[in-house]
Amino acid sequence: MAKVAFTTLGCKVNQFETEVMEGLFKAAGYEIVDFDKPADVYVVNTCSVTNLGEKKSRQLIRRASRQNANAIIAVAGCYSQVSPDQVAKISGVDVIVGTQDRVRIVELVEAAAANNRTAQVNAVTDIMQAKQFEDIPLFSRPDRTRAFFKIQEGCTNFCTYCIIPYARGPLRSRLLASIAAETEKLVSSGFTEIVLTGIHLGAFGRDLTSNGQEITLFDAVRTVLAAGGSRLMRVRLGSLESVEVSDRLISLMQTDSRLCPHLHLPLQSGDDAVLKAMNRHYTTDQYRTLIAGIKARVPAIAITTDIIVGFPGETEEMFENTLAFVKSLTFAKIHVFPYSRRTGTPAAGYTAQIPEAEKKRRAHKLQQIADQQAELFIQSFIGQKLGVLFESTEMRRLMSGLTGNYIRVYADGGNEDNLGKIKPVMLERRYRDGIWGKIIG
Repeated sequence: MAKVAFTTLGCKVNQFETEVMEGLFKAAGYEIVDFDKPADVYVVNTCSVTNLGEKKSRQLIRRASRQNANAIIAVAGCYSQVSPDQVAKISGVDVIVGTQDRVRIVELVEAAAANNRTAQVNAVTDIMQAKQFEDIPLFSRPDRTRAFFKIQEGCTNFCTYCIIPYARGPLRSRLLASIAAETEKLVSSGFTEIVLTGIHLGAFGRDLTSNGQEITLFDAVRTVLAAGGSRLMRVRLGSLESVEVSDRLISLMQTDSRLCPHLHLPLQSGDDAVLKAMNRHYTTDQYRTLIAGIKARVPAIAITTDIIVGFPGETEEMFENTLAFVKSLTFAKIHVFPYSRRTGTPAAGYTAQIPEAEKKRRAHKLQQIADQQAELFIQSFIGQKLGVLFESTEMRRLMSGLTGNYIRVYADGGNEDNLGKIKPVMLERRYRDGIWGKIIG
């Protein structure tokens, strides 16, 4: 049996797409092995969000080549899509596939093997011409309780710092019938939580209509909940643009406990001038009003976010505005990113670039606030009883899982029968990166 190894950089969408490709290889009779083990085929699923992401992608490609000089190396993902010529020049690369046509990955690898690696196979096409969602089912069940489920592809926001619209192309949405069918397969395979992902998830349905009616993310979520039935314990949403969080979606979160009280809403900056320079489509007032409204309706919700510091032209006053704005809202978790100058984006050409040392200082200062807010959020639930979906175990008895609002919980599980189940847990004290609790009943 031929062996294939995978490695993935980047987002949850990339993780999903790697699992899809793993399933394709399994269906073709391949054995999946760890990336650091000898293999006949290495697949590197790349990231192109930052120049650093591309650098890491190149390093992993070369590492695979060193591990087995005779192995076929296939490179997929965003880096392949936006810079196929660069990827083609990397020694050892046999197959290049971008952000579509992953359904052909086995065929392409075997074509490279058939020609004894004498001719590079390049299957990258013009992503900007893509019209339909590439609907590939998840053939295999990864060993965990949560399934990442991609229902949307492409982005048309064109934020000035971001290369992704050029890597992923226009908006394409999975059909509701396909979402229902795949949900049924996932719950039948034993998944108890489904995480809906997409490149621009909040834009789901803009390219679809049903009897002339608008289709939105609300319809996709409702479809998953209905198809999953009682076997589906949770649905979690991936990253959303704040302006795309609908009232109906929050109402659904209030009425169906399976829809997790957790929203990741990238802020990127707490200064309106910076937001405008980034081509973000909201103001700080709009963001603040939305967050206040959501928290009033779903009090235990976790609001997490992304913030970029040191964007070109961000003055000290603008940075202080971000700090003040963050302090006024209180997030469950903040992912802090120093601005990364990404070649090929408008912001890379802006003249008022911030020195690296200053970006690092600002990131450190914001991270301190982020850590304080994360601690306050976790501490606020100690002494409460929450449902925990247990997903892993270590040292026989120590189990861990997540609450609906994304707090990591550890407990003495007693036995592995609790894995994949939601159990009521009394949250007692801080422990590791979360809370220690006691399973009730």
